[in-house]
Amino acid sequence: MASIELKNLNKTYPGASTPAIVNTSLVFNDKEFIVLVGPSGCGKSTLLRMIAGLEDISSGDLLIDTVRVNDVSPKDRDISMVFQNYALYPHMSVYDNMAFGLKLRNVAKPIIDQKVRSAAAILGIEPLLTRKPKDMSGGQRQRVAIGRAIVREPKVFLFDEPLSNLDAKLRVQMRTEIKRLHRQLDATMVYVTHDQIEAMTMGDRIVIMKDGIIHQFDTPMNLFNNPVNKFVAGFVGSPSMNFLDGEIIENAGRLMFQSKDVLFGVPASYQDRMARYVGKKVTFGFRPEYLYDTTTEVSRPLSDGIDITIDIVEPIGSESFNYFHFNGNPEQTYCFRTTTNVLYRPGQVVIVGADVERLRFFDGISEETILE
Repeated sequence: MASIELKNLNKTYPGASTPAIVNTSLVFNDKEFIVLVGPSGCGKSTLLRMIAGLEDISSGDLLIDTVRVNDVSPKDRDISMVFQNYALYPHMSVYDNMAFGLKLRNVAKPIIDQKVRSAAAILGIEPLLTRKPKDMSGGQRQRVAIGRAIVREPKVFLFDEPLSNLDAKLRVQMRTEIKRLHRQLDATMVYVTHDQIEAMTMGDRIVIMKDGIIHQFDTPMNLFNNPVNKFVAGFVGSPSMNFLDGEIIENAGRLMFQSKDVLFGVPASYQDRMARYVGKKVTFGFRPEYLYDTTTEVSRPLSDGIDITIDIVEPIGSESFNYFHFNGNPEQTYCFRTTTNVLYRPGQVVIVGADVERLRFFDGISEETILE
């Protein structure tokens, strides 16, 4: 398989006022499963197509196995790509769809047969080899598209939102199968998605993008626990992180966070690092799963308790999403997640505190995480 290195890659389309990819430098290790994720228009598919050779590179270098491939044609990069729309030949059987690329390369028939049947066995589509695409489900067609990539035995597999056309249940099944396939093939894979849950569950490391810029490249749990800025913090996690805008004030020798009529003390572990923010705008970030009812949570160190009023309760089996507003700041709605052992009621007033080891503060201007 292969490593991929991006050195100061830039992409600007003719007539565009802003670049699609901005000065991107990344290294994808051999046999890694890398996910590119971000909102629509962030540049993730453009970056993938640059790796594939389907988009020209405006400036910078792209290396595959340490070899510069900027000017190498897509067919000579030893890469296979799986698209969102399957791109199967409707008049061909599954077998012929999978074999077609090998036939164009004049591979011997016995080798083609062995490769096709081996890939079909890996994907569990052996009984479908004689069918036409119109006689199969979306999930089966996607397996055929992946099988067509497997038979080429490429250095790198590229996936461009391959599960977007599938229903929710089938997406879960297929992402598990793709991860299993990654282990079986021991291959380098780069996968594009707009779904952060898909990214978190599949990637060894994840590239978070916005407006053509890489905001963070890290493991799933580091992205979740240690986001570098407000954008990453809000993008990763479901439900997403809650944000409360305010400022740091000093009251009786202690730093406090104030947002309209909401006031609570900055936890002791943050007092020193927040001293330079007195009188400045900051954003307080807390995840729904790290907010607790102070009357029932006794094992964790919590921030000062603060009154909230429950607006809507959404029990979803073992968990409940409780949407609320802070008393003194009723304009915005926030969420905290609990088990369904206790169900709250709309209009109920609850005193909550955030796990002090899990809360985050962000600079009000740069939106970067405030660290030591």
